Amino acid sequence: MSTGIWIVLVVLALILGFVGGFFAARKYMEDYLKKNPPINEQMLRTMMIQMGQKPSEKKLHQMMASMKQNMSKK
Repeated sequence: MSTGIWIVLVVLALILGFVGGFFAARKYMEDYLKKNPPINEQMLRTMMIQMGQKPSEKKLHQMMASMKQNMSKK
């Protein structure tokens, strides 16, 4: 085979790999977020009530900010 055909095949394989990888990663993240949804303020409020604490808005915002800060460090 000539060099031109090899170049076309390599480029085509790279494109197909990127497209396939994108859709595989997208499917994986969708499944992961279904199994492990991110915590929102309502979930945090419910957890605090179950632990016997009275959730104030200030405390909820502080805890959410703390959680976001910890997530950005990782």
